[in-house]
Amino acid sequence: MTAPRILRKSEFFTSPRQAVAVADRYPQDAFAEHTHEFCELVLVWRGNGLHILNDRPYRITRGDLFYICAEDKHSYASVNDLVLQNIIYCPERLTLNVDWAEHIPGLGSAPRVPHWRIGSSGMAPARQAIAQLEQESCRDLPCSAQMAELIFAQLVLTLRRHRYATDNQAATASEALLDKLLTALAGSINHPFALEAFCAEQACSERALRQQFRTQTGMSINHYLRQLRVCHAQYLLRHTELMIGEVAMRCGFEDSNYFSVVFNREVGMTPGQWRHHHRNTA
Repeated sequence: MTAPRILRKSEFFTSPRQAVAVADRYPQDAFAEHTHEFCELVLVWRGNGLHILNDRPYRITRGDLFYICAEDKHSYASVNDLVLQNIIYCPERLTLNVDWAEHIPGLGSAPRVPHWRIGSSGMAPARQAIAQLEQESCRDLPCSAQMAELIFAQLVLTLRRHRYATDNQAATASEALLDKLLTALAGSINHPFALEAFCAEQACSERALRQQFRTQTGMSINHYLRQLRVCHAQYLLRHTELMIGEVAMRCGFEDSNYFSVVFNREVGMTPGQWRHHHRNTA
């Protein structure tokens, strides 16, 4: 296999001392597998796409948050109006007396969780901090580097305060309806999801929610849930020895034949073919 491209510090940082920068993706196009000489935070604002991180696929949309380490390899595919921002940083250049490893997953020795979600209440202050960081990191003024690092610390703490596990429904109690729906869907990968019951519980219009979901994510609720299940199936097929029928059950499909039809339609291969192909190219 061809080695992934390495994104160099010199391509993105204006000086050997610059610690933080913002790389916009408006929109994010498909991007082949790559790694970096630096770390990054990835925050998705709208649209959808497939983010493959260290051979694990994630269907991403509004509110998805990733902590990427320098040694990670990742790529983007199947993008649809995907708008995100990459906040890139070099840990060894950070000078503030902050316990960065305490707030940024992957920098310390604790078990790593790279994928989180951030709700609507956290997106506004995060967007504001990123805008300030982007402006300050481009300046060549006295104390600009220190100011940029202070704003980066504010952003890191804002994300720490507002982030939650992707399927933690309790964490979305005070969040917007769309956040609650996205989290409920992430928690329904292995069992049926009843939109009618969800709307009754939230006292909202099913039609309006469907429309809002499509506007923000670029896909239907059913399509998003199907994509979540297919991504999880790909992970299980590649990293476990489970039989196809067991994979189907763990991904919310009671009928393994129907699972194969859906998987083939979404991926272009049967589950068995996909497993064989990726085992042989690993």
